[in-house]
Amino acid sequence: MAEVAQNMSQEQVVVVTDVPQAETIAPVPPTMPVVEKELPVPVPETEEEPMKPKQVEEAVVETEVLKASGGDDEKTPQLVSFKEESTKVADLLESEKKALREFKQLVQEALNKHEFSALTPPPPAPAKEEEKNDVVVESEEEKKPAQEEETPVVIEDKENVEPQVVAEKEEKKEVAETEVLVNHEKVAAAAASDATAETTVDDDGAKTVEAIEETIVAVSSSVASQDETSAQATKEPEGETKAISALDEEAKEVKSETMEVTPEEVSIWGIPLLADDRSDVILLKFLRARDFKVKDAFTMLKNTIRWRKEVGIDELLEQDLGCDDLGKAVFMHGLDKDGHPVCYNVFGEFQNKELYKNSFSNEEKRQRFLRWRIQFLERSIRKLDFSPGGVSTIVQVNDLKNSPGPAKKELRQATRQALQLLQDNYPEFLAKQIFINVPWWYLTVNRMISPFLTQRTRSKFVFAGPSKSAETLTRYIAAEQIPVKYGGLSKDGEFGTADAVTEITVKPSAKHTVEIPVTETCLLTWEMRVMGWDVHYGAEFVPSSEDSYTVIIQKARKVAATEEPVISNSFRVGEPGKVVLTIDNTTSKKKKFLYRLKTKPCSD
Repeated sequence: MAEVAQNMSQEQVVVVTDVPQAETIAPVPPTMPVVEKELPVPVPETEEEPMKPKQVEEAVVETEVLKASGGDDEKTPQLVSFKEESTKVADLLESEKKALREFKQLVQEALNKHEFSALTPPPPAPAKEEEKNDVVVESEEEKKPAQEEETPVVIEDKENVEPQVVAEKEEKKEVAETEVLVNHEKVAAAAASDATAETTVDDDGAKTVEAIEETIVAVSSSVASQDETSAQATKEPEGETKAISALDEEAKEVKSETMEVTPEEVSIWGIPLLADDRSDVILLKFLRARDFKVKDAFTMLKNTIRWRKEVGIDELLEQDLGCDDLGKAVFMHGLDKDGHPVCYNVFGEFQNKELYKNSFSNEEKRQRFLRWRIQFLERSIRKLDFSPGGVSTIVQVNDLKNSPGPAKKELRQATRQALQLLQDNYPEFLAKQIFINVPWWYLTVNRMISPFLTQRTRSKFVFAGPSKSAETLTRYIAAEQIPVKYGGLSKDGEFGTADAVTEITVKPSAKHTVEIPVTETCLLTWEMRVMGWDVHYGAEFVPSSEDSYTVIIQKARKVAATEEPVISNSFRVGEPGKVVLTIDNTTSKKKKFLYRLKTKPCSD
């Protein structure tokens, strides 16, 4: 009797009171992220005993150590929660609002001056060089007839004067040149008509020289004359020079006004800068990456735009790089509990020699891999919500199981290049970096590089050894969103991500039952898994009527850890009653039990 009482005290019974009806289950909306101050991540532990959670002043929601269960997990570093800052301007501190205003002002000035377009100027075209040479030649020709002038006015096109002003100047110059040619013809005719009349020739020559000097003065505006006649002749060209200068000033003003009203349009990740409040979210990423130092953030923005032009991001998005075989190494799958898209990087896939060779065997293939990785990230970012309060970051899960390790220098080099590109040109796009199946050598490397990482970067890192990887993922990602290979229930089949999963912890040496009441005729379907299995599982239908018999759906049997991770069952219910699922954990370790169910109407 004592043994029976003890067994009954260890048995846990869960009654499912809200059974899904024949219609589909409504999806559970993800919770919104909570704003919290960032905290430093300690260096990975070296002791076998885990550190006790410490109470940290202000804003610590979760700080705990993954308890070691032997093997590599004994050295798993401490796990610290990271909370994203708000992307709403109203939630910023006053100093942050001021920095954002200054940053936007710098960006607006750059747009007005077309500075972003000038970041990567194209090589000068031959036509432009010829045009520039023409201007220089014309200036020299104007200077030749007037070597003694004091303040020559050179008509240049450096400021891109309005076409109307330039046309007026060209017209005046052509008239002056015509007058010079006519006077030269008069001189030649006078010299040929009477060679003996020296006095007449001298008089005509003097008059012709005066006419030429007057014409030159009209073009150059101020020739130093030695007689009173030429001094009087210069008064009229001076007035004309002032008029031309006034037209130059008006052209500059018109140009300035035109630039102010027609700033250039620059977009980044599909969001036009300063077009709407989505641009504030983009600018905040650069500010936070540079600790709200406005000038540093502006420099980073310009460098990013220059890099995007050099790479040709817009064209890259449409290219087919022929890297379909990389789909198993890097892929997007599901959302975390805060609604962030989750990207999985599976390094173990590069143990495939053919894949490794096609990706990293030479510099050309490494560059193709980098371009594919950038293309993949760009396409993922374009699906984010950049509106204030929206989800504009990604969670990355890095699976290090069977990773080639540091011996593969080609992979190490490509990874380093990719990380550098992400750090320089994709600021604040990672909400969290989760490393699972972490081997001992990676923890050693992390200890060495951790001091060189910023506090903000370290606070986003989460590490888990092989035996704690699935448990760690379920802390941040719902089981219905996690692929089956990583401990979840997400797979192709009858259930989808909208079908919520219930998680239950089964204590060591305890039996756990789930009762699912059914009141109408239907087809009840469920799928379940126990992390690591090694438990006994059974299912039966118990009718409500005392005259009916209990039906064994699944005879109790031990499910080994090596069996199929997910078990699916269905039962046609013909009368009111309940379906009872039983998990008997005879091990000395606690087990996590996951299940979900749905009903479908069925005709008699």
